[in-house]
Amino acid sequence: MSEDQKKQLEQQLWNIANALRGKMNADEFRDYILGFIFYKYLAEKMEIYANNILEQDKIYFRDIQENTENGKQYIEAIKEASLEKLGYFLKPSELFSEIAKRGNSDSNAFILEDLQKILTNIQLSTMGTQSEEDFDNLFEDMDLNSTKLGKTAEARNAIIAKVLMHLDEIDFKLQHTELDVLGDAYEYLIGQFASGAGKKAGEFYTPQEVSKILAKIVTSGKNRLKSVYDPTCGSGSLLLRVAKEVEDVSNFYGQEMNRTTYNLARMNMILHGVHFLKFDIKQEDTLEHPQHKGLEFEAIVANPPFSAQWSANPLFTSDDRFSQYGKLAPGSKADFAFVQHMIYHLAENGIMAIVLPHGVLFRGGAELHIRKYLIEQKNYLDAVIGLPANIFYGTGIPTCILIFKKCRETPEDILFIDASKGFEKVKNQNMLRDEHIDKIVATYRDRTVIEKYSHKATLEEIANNDYNLNIPRYVDTFEEQEEIDIQAVMSSIKELEAKRADLDVQIEMYFKELGLVF
Repeated sequence: MSEDQKKQLEQQLWNIANALRGKMNADEFRDYILGFIFYKYLAEKMEIYANNILEQDKIYFRDIQENTENGKQYIEAIKEASLEKLGYFLKPSELFSEIAKRGNSDSNAFILEDLQKILTNIQLSTMGTQSEEDFDNLFEDMDLNSTKLGKTAEARNAIIAKVLMHLDEIDFKLQHTELDVLGDAYEYLIGQFASGAGKKAGEFYTPQEVSKILAKIVTSGKNRLKSVYDPTCGSGSLLLRVAKEVEDVSNFYGQEMNRTTYNLARMNMILHGVHFLKFDIKQEDTLEHPQHKGLEFEAIVANPPFSAQWSANPLFTSDDRFSQYGKLAPGSKADFAFVQHMIYHLAENGIMAIVLPHGVLFRGGAELHIRKYLIEQKNYLDAVIGLPANIFYGTGIPTCILIFKKCRETPEDILFIDASKGFEKVKNQNMLRDEHIDKIVATYRDRTVIEKYSHKATLEEIANNDYNLNIPRYVDTFEEQEEIDIQAVMSSIKELEAKRADLDVQIEMYFKELGLVF
């Protein structure tokens, strides 16, 4: 598929999303359109898989008569295989295209109840299987009886039937297993919703250009990863971005507090072809109720909520994640609590990269204590990268990336990169282009010193700065202004004054000729 065809698919899906929107806000119609796309994906995947099984019998899945004895035997055999391979099951009558055709037939069939039942049946098909947790309440945010879709049942039925019809006309190219066309289009939609969601966007989406930087950094020097973890995984986009940088990721782990976003993350994983046994996404507050305790991960990435509040409960001083530091991150700013949590989970050969506000670089108190411990006692901090302001949805503040390793190749210094001026302004947002991303990543990987861009600070230099990591202390970006030749400026002013006097004389002559007073 060409880039133009890919963009065409993205635009088609976005147009359908806007048709559904009506008076709903971005959050609400996002859940419906992404849910319908996911249902279509599951149905098409089911049909392709079933047709492959039935190929030797020279029949098609959708042609099976479900109520005949022969049909029931086929259904049972396919269901058993499908639950093991795909993790779920749909009957021929429950396929997306079937319900779309019924909803848009001449009789204008009422499909809402059947559609709600099908979405429930997808979940029920997994009960008692290994995929049960991955499909549990996956469609709970799609209330087809919500008045937001229409005041009457008939109005709701009409709009949903219309959306299903338009989606049914789109070819997701699932037969072409080497292409992730739908996955890319899904990511595009999530990004579009994020751009219109204001402050809430940061809860579920990291801008793709920032994701690329994090992903490229944590995969440096590696073709395969045993595991990747995101403790605040949102829609799962950052985890999936890491997978694009290597040949294979054995296992994906994530935790997300928001229930709706947690559902979106699981959908996103499945839709990108990640087998249900290869991902473990949990729904809970990561700091208060961690779900992966004791596990270590080869790559860790995160874009946690900036300066979020947390309990900072004194009981956490005996928690393995925080106990060695002697102090907890302040309750009003959980930034370093996330850092400590991630370091606890970082494998000895691992790399972690976390996006945080600049305050973590210089704030005092408990944060200074933790910062000093990480550098002086542990020597885990590998690099500090300053990003441009206004690149995140919902906030214009400048941010930074902190990179940590337990076994550093260059333990004698810490690399500072000031990438704050490398961006392109697009409407109200600053964007990082490929050349900006490539420069950041190459500078980090090669630990290159570039005038006014990067600097390798010794541990002694950092200690002399009282462990203040503010980037301008290490990267001098001061631009000397050209000296002004005062004599030349004065001469120029005198010339202009003389010209003005001449003009005044000429104008006075014209006024006299016209009989006017100058």
